Amino acid sequence: MNDTRIALVTGANKGIGYEIAAGLGALGWSVGVGARDAGRRESAVEKLRAAGADVFGVPLDVTDDASVAEAAELVAERAGGRLDVLVNNAGVTGGMPQEPTKVDLETVRTVVETNVIGVIRVTNMMVPLLRRSASPRIVNMSSGVGSLARQSASDDPNVTGPVAVAYSPSKTFLNAVTVQYAKELRDTGILINAACPGYVATDLNGFRGVRTPEQGAAIAIHLATLPDDGPSGGYFEDAGVIPW
Repeated sequence: MNDTRIALVTGANKGIGYEIAAGLGALGWSVGVGARDAGRRESAVEKLRAAGADVFGVPLDVTDDASVAEAAELVAERAGGRLDVLVNNAGVTGGMPQEPTKVDLETVRTVVETNVIGVIRVTNMMVPLLRRSASPRIVNMSSGVGSLARQSASDDPNVTGPVAVAYSPSKTFLNAVTVQYAKELRDTGILINAACPGYVATDLNGFRGVRTPEQGAAIAIHLATLPDDGPSGGYFEDAGVIPW
């Protein structure tokens, strides 16, 4: 087990997170399937194991301190105190519509709590385990709608997404957080980057997306397996760098 690469994927019971876990599992990694819903988590674990992946369930609610602490303990026990890759995939849209003048402020709080604070909470709890890895990586699942450059340059909802004062800015916030982590961790060997999966058909968008979850997972798997001289503090999609 000590020679096996260990990853934790949050929100991995379905959609893109599930496919990230499947993809890393196919590479021979041992993958923690993080999810708060016990039934869906165990169903995903069973399905992944049936496909030959070495996976284990990790009860995890990214908005709860105690849950995240317990998840870190479970991962540490499983991996001998080490974690090689953390993929912060769990996220919510908050529901639509989200016009700025009409939005319920509680919606904004809920989205930021999960999509930003939840990432910080999980990352900070896992960093001590990542420091014990020879090639530690963190991937924050962002979105192209978090690009201020794209938002300011286009009114095309196919580029910018719908008007959404909670969801889109939460991804912009997450991108900024990713840069700050990269600065702090510059000399530690931990590479951290933000990933855009594209417009993927998942329950978050009513399955209106044009890409499959497997296609959406590809950029995360790429960033999770970067060489030691790979980038850190970047914002990427399959086609390359996304403008901030």
